[in-house]
Amino acid sequence: MSISVKNLDKYYGRQKVLKNISFNVEGVGVTGFLGPNGAGKSTMMKILSGLISPSAGRAEINGMDVLAYPGKVKKIVGYLPEHNPLYADMYVREFLDMTASIYKVREKQKAVHKVIEMTGLAQEQKKKIGNLSKGYKQRVGLAKNLLHNPEVLILDEPTTGLDPNQIIEIRNLIKETGKEKTVMLSSHIMQEVEAICDKIIIINNGEIVADGVTSELKMQASGRITELEFLEKVDNEIFINADFVEKADLTETGKILVKGCNNRDVRAELFRWAVAKGLTIISMQQKEQRLEDVFRLLTK
Repeated sequence: MSISVKNLDKYYGRQKVLKNISFNVEGVGVTGFLGPNGAGKSTMMKILSGLISPSAGRAEINGMDVLAYPGKVKKIVGYLPEHNPLYADMYVREFLDMTASIYKVREKQKAVHKVIEMTGLAQEQKKKIGNLSKGYKQRVGLAKNLLHNPEVLILDEPTTGLDPNQIIEIRNLIKETGKEKTVMLSSHIMQEVEAICDKIIIINNGEIVADGVTSELKMQASGRITELEFLEKVDNEIFINADFVEKADLTETGKILVKGCNNRDVRAELFRWAVAKGLTIISMQQKEQRLEDVFRLLTK
């Protein structure tokens, strides 16, 4: 299971929306695709789903070019757009039965029952879709896109407009789905992305500005900052002659934030330095920035 994008461009008229985009997503798990409004997130997801074509470059799902093999790609991809299109006058189970028929799902009734249970729609399956809350409508959209058991699931802002309880429910469902499938989702809710995404890709003005494991991106952005607390009363001036320290700041609580040179982990050096100075370290830990701080740093 994989997503591969190579040197991809997309124009709308003269406007270049995506600019030489390249990234890879391998294996099961959840990847967050983040960016400000208008950065090109939805355009990229529509290309991966085969709904629109790139102007240049390649997009592949499981090694298949989405342009060369559109039918095969759509059989292994589930795509939930931001504005979830549903038939409001149909009953939940009726709608899922129809969708299973369109996909030519084998053992249709068994498959419908499975996604209803998986998405928590058992109590709602005999209701009209138009009478459901937005949270349950999102569940119906997810159920629809899980019916044909896709290997890749693409979700564009899946929790937009939901209340906090609904967000947690959909978040847990996505996290469980990511244990068996390749999931890519876009979201503006940083806490959500931080909670469920194994990897993060950040796009800004149509260009990739970050691509990596969530924890590593936060660590890189923070510059490997180490928080120190000494038994003795010291201030940041004591680090003036420490050649392995790029910067040291004293906090209001008396702790010191140390940034190592060349973005490296300097904890071992700090320990040896403190011993040589006759100082006692009573706590030392690396500090990570919040994902929101990383996002603002890369897209401001």
